[in-house]
Amino acid sequence: MANPVSKRDYYEILGVPKEAGESEIKSSYRRLALQFHPDRNPDNPDAEERFKEASEAYSVLSDAQKRAAYDRFGHAGLQGPAGGSQFNPDAFADFSDILGDFFGFGDLFGGGGRRRTRSQRGEDVRYDLEIAFEEAMFGLTAEIQVPRTEPCERCHATGSEPGSGPSTCPTCHGRGEVLYQQSFLSIRRTCNTCIGTGRIIRNPCAECRGQGHRQMRRKLKINIPAGVDDGTRLRLANEGNPGASGGPPGDLYVFLKVKEHAFFERHENDLHCTIPINFGQAALGAEIDVPTLEGPHRLKVPEGTQNGAAFRLRQKGVPVLNGGGRGDLHVHVAVRVPTRLTRDQRKLLEQLRDTLPVDNTPAEKGLFEKVKDYFM
Repeated sequence: MANPVSKRDYYEILGVPKEAGESEIKSSYRRLALQFHPDRNPDNPDAEERFKEASEAYSVLSDAQKRAAYDRFGHAGLQGPAGGSQFNPDAFADFSDILGDFFGFGDLFGGGGRRRTRSQRGEDVRYDLEIAFEEAMFGLTAEIQVPRTEPCERCHATGSEPGSGPSTCPTCHGRGEVLYQQSFLSIRRTCNTCIGTGRIIRNPCAECRGQGHRQMRRKLKINIPAGVDDGTRLRLANEGNPGASGGPPGDLYVFLKVKEHAFFERHENDLHCTIPINFGQAALGAEIDVPTLEGPHRLKVPEGTQNGAAFRLRQKGVPVLNGGGRGDLHVHVAVRVPTRLTRDQRKLLEQLRDTLPVDNTPAEKGLFEKVKDYFM
């Protein structure tokens, strides 16, 4: 250890004023520790020395008694009975609170001495469900069988044959962590032999093969509201895989696939369909039956209706999901020209053709087409 006279001022090392509070000192040390930690600066002795220097400064200034002695007597106030500095790496038992798991290990300086088993939330589960178009419009209650992980009943989730039980891991001696020495640091890492559990299963359960859980299919009833669309995702809380070490289960997400309809086409909450009529109905007008989700609806087609005309039937579309009201049904008319005529039909059409005005002049361009041609 260097002579106290040649040591740098602890406040200068951490870059804080002498009146700095505990949180400011901790924040400054955390910044320096992350910057100069040996794991982030391999084979860099200068960075390691800076890290040690910052660690020593923090060990003093974070301790009220040591800080008071340092403020009054400087480095000389920290000398022990043998004349050496009282700095001890074991004093950093609370550094996991400062650095957390930033470097991939929980107990950075070997403090604590007990393995911490953290509960983990279970994984979410996805289930794809295909439903009919009408079912999406009106909603339904569906029964599904979801594959998910369940605790093994034979071994009660221990993974061992009944009556045997797991053994203590010989590598970490049940701690779940292995201690490594790096420079003056004592670093704890998860044991690779037992994967942090501290136990080894020597007689695996015949049912789950030592896993402690099995893949099962669970029956569930789900309510699908009216108005869902293709790709709608339904969330069922706590119906996913169970958590580890007492953690909460995950969620179940049901993704809906809605089958296409024979003649309805959906656009958000509106429906569209195309109805063919003959040119006699288009010219003279008619009443036709239009299919809707509730059954046929009588629609009056006025005389002189042109091909492609559309009629709106209000509140005949898709129910608004989780809301009130419905969309509309848009009926598009397609005037069909017959390709085969009987002799009588041809004769009548010829008579009609001779009575109709003839105008084969090309239609005048609209404003949009004129502007387009101008810029082209």
